[in-house]
Amino acid sequence: MDFDLFYELAMPPFLARSEACAYEETMEEIVLADELGFRCAWFVEHHFMRGYSHLSKPDLLIAALSQRTRRIRLGFGVIPLPLHHPVHVAERIATLDILTRGRLEVGIGRGFSPKEFAVFGSPMGHSRESAAEALALVRAHLSGESVAGRPGEVLDILPHGVQRPHPPLWSAAVSPQSFAYAAQEGLGVLAGPFKPWFMTRHDIAAFQAAWPGPDAPRIGMTVGMVCLPDRAQARRVAAQALSWFYRQLLDTTRPVLESLYPSYEHFHALGRFRALMKRGIHLPLLEAAGMAVAGTPDDCIRALRKYEAAGVTHVLLALAAGAAASDLVRESLRLVAQEVLPAFSRPQAGA
Repeated sequence: MDFDLFYELAMPPFLARSEACAYEETMEEIVLADELGFRCAWFVEHHFMRGYSHLSKPDLLIAALSQRTRRIRLGFGVIPLPLHHPVHVAERIATLDILTRGRLEVGIGRGFSPKEFAVFGSPMGHSRESAAEALALVRAHLSGESVAGRPGEVLDILPHGVQRPHPPLWSAAVSPQSFAYAAQEGLGVLAGPFKPWFMTRHDIAAFQAAWPGPDAPRIGMTVGMVCLPDRAQARRVAAQALSWFYRQLLDTTRPVLESLYPSYEHFHALGRFRALMKRGIHLPLLEAAGMAVAGTPDDCIRALRKYEAAGVTHVLLALAAGAAASDLVRESLRLVAQEVLPAFSRPQAGA
């Protein structure tokens, strides 16, 4: 199982840090992760979500990090395709693939915020179709195929990326239908943190069964985690940071959870679990739901084994979910690299 990182660029009020500080500390953490051997850092794209996420232009952050790092891969987690013109998406992906020297990973999705759809003028009810059409264009360009414009016109989209046939492609996956779509399209899946592990585990099994290709399926799972030498300290930090993060997530997704938007029925079906969370989000509940891990390296290894056993190939660690001081995040990064990663390393060929 590979170890990646997941960033929302949260701005919890109790940290009292500026946006400029949050960006600089995030970049410093990724530079450290590059040195420590983490595989990939993923960055969301959200708009108008004060507190929860101040990362609206992940492509610019990836461009900056492409010049500060050497080995770690950098990923969109994810591009909400219905909110963008697909030609712009194809151009940005190809440019970043060049700047990262072939270290780009691309996650795509539909988005889930009614406000984003309204502001950017995209019909939310048509998001599934819009995303599929955009993916087809992006994939065609990145693979070197001709892309049609107006009738009789071929678009000369530039530049071209360096990975062949294209950077690894992933899809956000929440509903069973999105897992099925990813398998059909040969995409990796990026699951979590929207629903509990016992539900996601079944979706992963169905995805594996539906996977058509000769290559092994790629399955990413996002998990909030705090790993420190002192168990009590790790749990104190997690109790504040991860509980705050999931409260923010609940508030952010409430509009689509409580209204039956076309093609978002599965969010509405999560209402029972969300009703339980609304009565009180706390660390034991998040751990029981498989959405959080907190403790010493040995504690974290034991907790992460269930994802490995279910076929998760990439665990995306949201270390304190951006809601703890950067020195604690860096300490957690070092400890995970030194003591947790080796427990999941693949045996060398011929060993």
